[in-house]
Amino acid sequence: MQDLNDMVFFAEVAERGGFAAASRALGIPKSRLSRRVAELEERLGVQLMQRSTRRLSLTPAGEIFLRHSAAVRDAAQAATEAVAQVHTDPCGTVRLSCPITIAHSGLAQLLPRFMERYPAVRVDLRVMNRPVDLIEEGIDIALRVRPAIEDSTTLVAKVLGTSRAVLVARPELLQRLGPVRTPADLERLPTTAMSANGEGRSEWRLEGPNGEIHVHVHTPRCVADDLVTLQLVALEGVGVTLLPGYMCRADVEAGRLVQVLPGWGPAPVIAHMVFPQRRALVPAVRQLIDFLAEHMSGSQSGMY
Repeated sequence: MQDLNDMVFFAEVAERGGFAAASRALGIPKSRLSRRVAELEERLGVQLMQRSTRRLSLTPAGEIFLRHSAAVRDAAQAATEAVAQVHTDPCGTVRLSCPITIAHSGLAQLLPRFMERYPAVRVDLRVMNRPVDLIEEGIDIALRVRPAIEDSTTLVAKVLGTSRAVLVARPELLQRLGPVRTPADLERLPTTAMSANGEGRSEWRLEGPNGEIHVHVHTPRCVADDLVTLQLVALEGVGVTLLPGYMCRADVEAGRLVQVLPGWGPAPVIAHMVFPQRRALVPAVRQLIDFLAEHMSGSQSGMY
């Protein structure tokens, strides 16, 4: 059996890009690290690293061995943290990321209840719309709303529910320009959208209640890569826009917006959370996973 310390040393050297950086992180002399990695390669009978005066790179065997070595290191760290909290309440920092719309549509109101229940836990919330690499960025849990759940060998996914975007507009806009009874009627209405091509055109792929498909190609009057901005623009009556149902539900119920072409919209997307399996062993992370699953799952949560 391999010396697990050597696997940890190798993972640190590989991920930090060299022996000097790993030496500083581990507090171990550079010469000792170099010797231990060389002895590891000798025992394995393969070269794991290509060394030069300027850079260090992994061989194909090294890439494979790094995945397993990093997993061993991370599992040991998670186990240590979990055991340390066995006889205490959950504590420490949980790093959570989510899209802007989820934060604004209920999560910001939900998290204080979790923190009240676990006063020793600190939540570090990263609100962003860009893709997040949980391992690289040190995120414990990520909330996502996507058409499909990506396959991953390192992440666990838990489905919370499904959400469908709807077409909405200010009621005065429809009163002025006439009702919309069919997708073709959208041609005479101004629109807003998240993106447009080089010619200023955008398209919505809409599915009808009986499975029919209509692709509406349009030139939006306003383009914004932020749904909250599009919601505010719609409330000002600029045009028809496409918003997640959970995001505009309150505005529709209050009459500030009306749904255009009920029953028509893009294919549903899946609301889910993902987390590294090893981090779920840490009590504070596990408690937040369970809390979010309890309060955000299904249509009854009011968030989808």
